[in-house]
Amino acid sequence: MKRFRGLGFDEIDALLDDAEHEHRLAGLLLLNEAARRDPATTAERYLAAVRRGRVNNWDLVDASAPYALGDWLYDRDRSVLDELAASPVLWERRVAVIATYAFLKRGDASTTLALAERLLGDREDLIHKAVGWMLREAGARVSREALLGFLDVHAARMPRTMLSYATEHLAPEVRAAYRAMR
Repeated sequence: MKRFRGLGFDEIDALLDDAEHEHRLAGLLLLNEAARRDPATTAERYLAAVRRGRVNNWDLVDASAPYALGDWLYDRDRSVLDELAASPVLWERRVAVIATYAFLKRGDASTTLALAERLLGDREDLIHKAVGWMLREAGARVSREALLGFLDVHAARMPRTMLSYATEHLAPEVRAAYRAMR
């Protein structure tokens, strides 16, 4: 993979448009590398690939959204994440949530919490898992109190999987109390 690190965006797009899952994954990993030299173009190309339906599996989203999009959005307008979260396309919604991991690593849980609240009623298990995972990370990386505050308000209506993921690292008695709210 190292020998392809300087691959141009057009060549990366060709990989992203390939029918083979593994080729798309390679393209996304190369796009992550490209973000170091040209983050704005990378984010633009990434969003185009997402909207073309080329980032269409949980592993593709998870391996790319924080790096190809989230890092660039950190100190910018994040409204594109609201647009993605409102999409009827599962993968676009997952990109919105997982991209916030870049913010969590920098101590900012605001967008994660807002998107989590917005996606409470989502019907897809892969969104429940993504939101629960990011909530758990918000508690671990940013503020346990922010996580507990979110759970105090929303645990009773959170999908089981989301709640399970979000409470995974809490003390057993605390986890049990939130799970009993359902």
